[in-house]
Amino acid sequence: MADKPEREIDEDLVHQLARLLEKTGLTEIEYGRDDWHIRVRGGFTQVSSTAEVTQLPSAPPSPEAVVDVVNAVTSPMVGIVFTSSEPEAPPFVKVGDQVTEGQTLLLIEAMKVFNPITAPRAGKITQVLITNGAPVEFGEPLLVLE
Repeated sequence: MADKPEREIDEDLVHQLARLLEKTGLTEIEYGRDDWHIRVRGGFTQVSSTAEVTQLPSAPPSPEAVVDVVNAVTSPMVGIVFTSSEPEAPPFVKVGDQVTEGQTLLLIEAMKVFNPITAPRAGKITQVLITNGAPVEFGEPLLVLE
């Protein structure tokens, strides 16, 4: 069996992926093409024999970074978030909108299926925490509904 040629590490790509991890709050990201791929994982702290917790920066959060976790609508799956049904269409919701229970808030694409994320109750959108086309993880806050 022939040996695969050794590839040089693209440090710029590693740094870009690490910045994307920090920006999105993901714990791991993988990128590849053709016959290679690279996986970058964020730092973890072991808190028990069965759970891992992502380390948070020690700097105080900015006012925009404060999330009302009690009223946050979280992602039920891993995927890519879409704020509208089509690229040129207006977003399903924006800050200040009043929504009804069951109203579509956004879509999450997972395994080539677009899954509607609906309002669990009626209320007002006070924060949108994601951007169109961004990757999201299970349990990640998407928006705040008060």
